[in-house]
Amino acid sequence: MPAEDLVVDASAVLALLQNEPFRNFDPERIIGARISTVNLCEVLSKLQTAGLSEVDADRAVSLLDLRLVDFDAAHAKTTARLAPLTKAAGLSLGDRACLATGKILNAAVVTADKAWSSVNVQAEVIFTR
Repeated sequence: MPAEDLVVDASAVLALLQNEPFRNFDPERIIGARISTVNLCEVLSKLQTAGLSEVDADRAVSLLDLRLVDFDAAHAKTTARLAPLTKAAGLSLGDRACLATGKILNAAVVTADKAWSSVNVQAEVIFTR
């Protein structure tokens, strides 16, 4: 599956940028993948909260050549519809935005978040570990 057929969650991008181990997925496949603008915000926020400057956080993410997917009304509605299905697993708004993006684009979603394994949202989910 080419990178352009993947949607990446913030957890997968952060795991790659922080050199965390990937057991079930080749991290190079994240390069060129799609990411929701909500999840991009999450990545940049976490990098800056961890101490990276705005410029360094932007530079780190730009090296991944991620393709942005705008969070529009369709994404908002799909994300909201996932709330009752994912509440018990504790999925965040960002998690649901990523899943919604994958569903809308009919693309597999890559995450490092094991909590997603307990939900059935009719989307292909690939776990990095």
